[in-house]
Amino acid sequence: MSALTSLSAKDIAAGVRRGDFSAEAVVKSHLDRIAAVDAKVRAYLCVLADSARAAARAVDAKRAAGKALGTLAGVPVALKDNICLAGAQATCGSRILEGYKAPYDATVTERLKAADAVVLGKTNLDEFAMGSSNENSAYFPTKNPWDLARVPGGSSGGSAAAVAARMAALALGSDTGGSIRQPAAFCGLVGLKPTYGAVSRYGLVAFASSLDQIGPLARSIDDAALALSVISGHDPKDSTSAPSPARDYLAESAGDLGGLRLGLPREYLEGGLEPDMQGALESGLDALKARGASVREVSMPHTRYALSVYYVIAPSEASSNLARFDGVRYGARRHGAGGSLLELYEETRGAGFGPEVKRRIMLGTYALSSGYYDAFYLKAQKVRTLIKGDFDAAFKDVDLLVTPTTPSAAFRFGEKTDDPLQMYLSDVFTLPCNLAGVGGVSVPAGKSAQGLPLGLQFMARPGEDHLLLRAARAVEAAGLFSGEPDL
Repeated sequence: MSALTSLSAKDIAAGVRRGDFSAEAVVKSHLDRIAAVDAKVRAYLCVLADSARAAARAVDAKRAAGKALGTLAGVPVALKDNICLAGAQATCGSRILEGYKAPYDATVTERLKAADAVVLGKTNLDEFAMGSSNENSAYFPTKNPWDLARVPGGSSGGSAAAVAARMAALALGSDTGGSIRQPAAFCGLVGLKPTYGAVSRYGLVAFASSLDQIGPLARSIDDAALALSVISGHDPKDSTSAPSPARDYLAESAGDLGGLRLGLPREYLEGGLEPDMQGALESGLDALKARGASVREVSMPHTRYALSVYYVIAPSEASSNLARFDGVRYGARRHGAGGSLLELYEETRGAGFGPEVKRRIMLGTYALSSGYYDAFYLKAQKVRTLIKGDFDAAFKDVDLLVTPTTPSAAFRFGEKTDDPLQMYLSDVFTLPCNLAGVGGVSVPAGKSAQGLPLGLQFMARPGEDHLLLRAARAVEAAGLFSGEPDL
């Protein structure tokens, strides 16, 4: 493995700005790494080698001309394949968008380019971001670099695996119910779901619009903070974008934890934790206390309904959002000669969508249907308000909430595919955060007995993502997690 692929995004950008090495050399080292290991991991759906080299040469030319370089100068970044990059594929891991190329850049893509980052390629995901293991991709499953027999998490499993395997210095994913934080925990990374509205969703193919949020996956808090500084800030093209200016999260996340009040939600732990996860939680709490934070138990009584509420609201929004994929306007079309319009829809959607997407579309359509809307969707929205109220009440007494990120370490392929409920329970600690619209971060906090990464999660008030990173930095500094995958 090249020394350049071992560098952090922060160090790559600093080195390129100083002229210690060229952006082109950095990109070459990462493309070589992809060529060497991605046949085993399968993190990428496509690698954009030519455009990445061209972008790197442009960064080097900019420096040679004496121009100031951006925050992520020469940093190789991977994009989840539901985030638009002009001229590149945007399949969302689905056959129904096979061959589709995005006509424009997502706002986050524009901001990465403006910061002189280099996009290496598009990463694999559960189809339309619906899944917790990457096994729902229509193309192939991505493997966990720490153990190729285990899942990398989902839905942003390809992005997580690419960064963990040193095939990108940074990656962007999307998080609807834990799809950044859960794969980050499984792959030993920092995974940040910013406050809803902190990062523009323009150019993100929608799954559930009131829950989706783009965020970074990184190997360090510094790198996650740099990435968030670049991609966040108001965007008039997204009506849900918060009216907040760009912020320096690297600077704001510095500082000690003196006086910081942490809450441990009683209801998150009622069922008990696996011994390895309990140990990681206790070690993390000890590290936080040693750095000046206090920890108290809090109650969030409506947490027990979060999974049920999520699996009414998210499929309902998905049913609406995915109605546009009909074989008429864009994407794949499957239609026999002389057939009716209804047959066009049936054949295209029947062949184009996979089983999990069909399951959620049907669940959502049922919940929104006449006679059931009040009983399911409206009731779920009312309980969502109660769940948000729990967060609001807790944040009157504490500054951050701390929980495990996942119930366990990464599970084996096929272990949960026959039981959708068990798969859905993989996100039981992460999805309340999306329902409430607050920010959440997962940070590595130890390993299981099998040597697999375990993650600790923090959640903060809306707009206080810097506190998430500050607390996570303390866990990182405690050295509870170390090492890298042996590929």
